[in-house]
Amino acid sequence: MGLLVKAAFVAAAAPFAAAAQVSFQLTGKTLVLDSIPYFVPPSPVSAFEFNTKSSAIVASVAKSFADELIPFSVVFTSALEFSESAFEATVNAWKTQDDVFSDAFLTGVFVTFNGTAHPHVAPSVSLSSTTQKKFGIDFLFLSEIYPGGISLKKSLPSGPFFLKPSTGEIFEAYRLFNDENQAFVYGVIPDGNGGFQELNAHIEGAATSAVAVPSRLYFTPTAEKPLAGKRLGLKDIYDVKGLRTGCGNRAFFQLNPPKNATAPAVQRLLDGGMVLVGKMKTSQFANGETATDDWIDLHAPYNPRGDGYQDASSSSTGPAVGMSSYDFLDHAVGSDTGGSMRGPAGACGLYGNRPSHGAVDLTDVMPLSPEMDTGGVFAKNAKDWAAVGHFWYQNLTSFSKFPKKIIFPVDVFGRSFLTNPPNNGTPDATLNAFIDQLEGFLGTTRTEINVTDLFLHTRPENASAPTLREMLNITYPALISLDQVALVADPFIAAYQATHSGRMPFINPAPLVRWDFGRALPPGQKDKELANKATFMQWFAENVIKNGDPETCSDSIFLYPQSTGEPVPRNQYIGPPGVPSGFSAGRIASFAEVPDMVVPIGEAPFNSTITGETEFLPVTMSFLAAKNCDLMLFNLFASLEDAGILKPVVTGTRLFS
Repeated sequence: MGLLVKAAFVAAAAPFAAAAQVSFQLTGKTLVLDSIPYFVPPSPVSAFEFNTKSSAIVASVAKSFADELIPFSVVFTSALEFSESAFEATVNAWKTQDDVFSDAFLTGVFVTFNGTAHPHVAPSVSLSSTTQKKFGIDFLFLSEIYPGGISLKKSLPSGPFFLKPSTGEIFEAYRLFNDENQAFVYGVIPDGNGGFQELNAHIEGAATSAVAVPSRLYFTPTAEKPLAGKRLGLKDIYDVKGLRTGCGNRAFFQLNPPKNATAPAVQRLLDGGMVLVGKMKTSQFANGETATDDWIDLHAPYNPRGDGYQDASSSSTGPAVGMSSYDFLDHAVGSDTGGSMRGPAGACGLYGNRPSHGAVDLTDVMPLSPEMDTGGVFAKNAKDWAAVGHFWYQNLTSFSKFPKKIIFPVDVFGRSFLTNPPNNGTPDATLNAFIDQLEGFLGTTRTEINVTDLFLHTRPENASAPTLREMLNITYPALISLDQVALVADPFIAAYQATHSGRMPFINPAPLVRWDFGRALPPGQKDKELANKATFMQWFAENVIKNGDPETCSDSIFLYPQSTGEPVPRNQYIGPPGVPSGFSAGRIASFAEVPDMVVPIGEAPFNSTITGETEFLPVTMSFLAAKNCDLMLFNLFASLEDAGILKPVVTGTRLFS
């Protein structure tokens, strides 16, 4: 079956001497099985307990395979008579469900019974030698419930494993995937002590580190663990026990040791059964950066959409790129302060959210501005997204009915959107068609408002300026700069200088510009901007989206375009970074603390200067609702998917299969 084994370990040895002592730290093995790379963890998960008869059989197996690791499968059956047809149905189902299992894992088969035993009928397995030859089975073991069977020291789930025949030790099978779009900082595996360790594995010919994923067959969702087996990537600003947090900066990564605890937000997902497979890239210290201009310490991930050379937005760039690139990844967690989930969701054509502020505990997560920081999750379809949202945002209430009012901000969409009917094939036509479908689903029509004019006519007495743009012009950059300088930048720089003879660490241009802006602000500026934020938050809740509806939570839904397929090629320089001042629709959720959730609705064609062909980029819509009404929106999107109005997205250049 073409089994090629490559051992990988770290060893430290003293020079040869009579009293020399050698210490080894086993880190697992990489191997290639029928042209597919795998990783075998260093510690077994179980072992066979052999009797005299079975020991002789295993000795023969060990001799045949030179005592190398042997791929085999654990198969559960509830049938009293496990037949060839039942076995074949099991194998075919596994091939559909799992990307780790392959026919090579039928080299050996261990059949175990998990049904209800009959008092007068013993279970049996009917896999003849002809059948075994058909499936390529070299050895067949039966569990102890069968005559002459073998027992396990620790029970195992069904699925593919590796066996060391001389010891009977059994190891999990992890498939290795190449991170060709450079979304990950590193892959991880559990360390056996409630934490994780960096994956020590590499795929031959790959330019980046590999990511290892366990078999999906190992996991069965339960009421306590509804997310069991869902593979998770994590933005590298969240702390995880046993791992370093790098925040997109090499000096920061090297300065700080592995963490002793996992951030509560991440632990909640792990407790729900999610499987962490890697830390993913972030723009430096979660500041906004563009691919060619600003990413210096780490290389910006490659957005697979369109021609593969479009900017993926930031700062949750790695999680979004991983989700739009790899089928092996089910979800990825990022953060959003001023658009760091929403921008990448739009650029990469994904489901992605900025939740209500405070929806998740962000202890042990690098701050940009605690007054605006939130944690979000990416998904490829609305139903999986809703499942994670309902489990993660546990302090919110679910609503199954939806608002009848759709707010259409004409100053955001533009007056031309209304006066000139959008032409088919344009982003505006895609947006308009989606809104038409949403209106039909909710049984309503859109309500036009002009947010800018509405503020002018209903401006609070305590507003510090006559217009939204004037009042909130520097609110966002002031808060993120002042907060991050105090909480991250100054402590990091001081700690680095203390251990590097006063030398400064390298910082990318974007955070440097923002930090310098914050340091130059006068005393009292933060209090002033927090007051501006509070004024806007109250005004928005009283005049635009109102909370407290007993059936729908939010009295309305506010729409605006998140992405319209505009190309931002990464082979062009845009210019030096600046201070992110001003006010736009994307700032509403940051200031009003309401959920802003992005859904992919279509694609827009463009002429690629890279491929010389017509390519397509995502068109996405943002939904806002009243604060803490997130679960209502999750339910709405799941219902829209049932109705065929929203569709799952696939990985690669195009959004839809």
